[in-house]
Amino acid sequence: MVTFWIAILALAVLLYVLLDGFDLGVGILFGFARRETSRRAMMGAVAPVWDGNETWLVVTGVVLWGAFPLAYSILFSALYVPVLFMLTGLILRGVAFEFRERASEAFRGLWSVAFCGGSLLAAFMQGAMGGALVEGLAVADGHFVGGAMSWLTPFTLLCGVGLCFGYALLGACWVLRKAEGPLREGAWQRIPRLSLALLAVLIAVFIYALAKDLRILHRWFERPYLFVFPLIAIAAAATLASRIRQERYRDGAPFAMVTILFATALGAFLISFWPYMIPFSVTIDEAAGPHSSLAFMFWGEGLFITPVMLLYTFVAYRVFRGKVHPGEAEYGDDEPREAQLGRVGRVGRTD
Repeated sequence: MVTFWIAILALAVLLYVLLDGFDLGVGILFGFARRETSRRAMMGAVAPVWDGNETWLVVTGVVLWGAFPLAYSILFSALYVPVLFMLTGLILRGVAFEFRERASEAFRGLWSVAFCGGSLLAAFMQGAMGGALVEGLAVADGHFVGGAMSWLTPFTLLCGVGLCFGYALLGACWVLRKAEGPLREGAWQRIPRLSLALLAVLIAVFIYALAKDLRILHRWFERPYLFVFPLIAIAAAATLASRIRQERYRDGAPFAMVTILFATALGAFLISFWPYMIPFSVTIDEAAGPHSSLAFMFWGEGLFITPVMLLYTFVAYRVFRGKVHPGEAEYGDDEPREAQLGRVGRVGRTD
């Protein structure tokens, strides 16, 4: 049961990072779009799927709460402030997404700022929380003993900035995959710049980790097989660079390569800490709830909810595959919301 729930938790985290990651990235890039048609096309590229993407964050929280209550209590005690800010950002962007097209011209700019700012805030806080886990939480006797702002360090700030660039890169690849015309070309031009910015932040993070002699570095020398993950990431990065240099290529290739980069990074992150749930304080077995609780959850979340969500996600992306055409993204304020989303997400099969 413990192994099963760890697998479900890892799957939920991976799907959230990849799926909500690209629409948070689109939200970050939204602030740099100058034309209203481009902004509407960018929102149209995520309109059919963005709310479903965030559901995987709920699954992550539910699995932590039900299957690993000790880890849940420690994490939310240590990261209460960044979690609060992250949820604020997600709420802001969700409200802005719905209200922006209903707002008058005088207030549309305000909702645009909320959409971009909420995406940026949520992405930064997620990166900062990941950095806090890597750097280590102050835990004693199964309780968090640090302060409310213990998570805020130069390392976590670097990680927050790095994830913002990473999500923006993922978002640019998604726009490249879904858009046409000038918006597609703009995404094509941003990908190399965002890749270099992300690489620069990763180098800074590595130098900081070396200077502080973080414990995670020792795990890599104790487990040489972890170096397989950087090799896969380098191969994906090289493929991404080669695809971007080509004038004609499949628009989905860069997104696939960046997806591999994120998956390898998360895989290396999880295996580096195994068998710890809270590095390096609480193991997975110590954090797990009673067997009766794990078995009870198995019949609901394990056998029904998660498979249904996976099926829903597959069907949604299958139905709304293809390009978002500029004319379909320019819907009027008087048109019903359901019709707007239907036209924005209409399938245009393009190879």
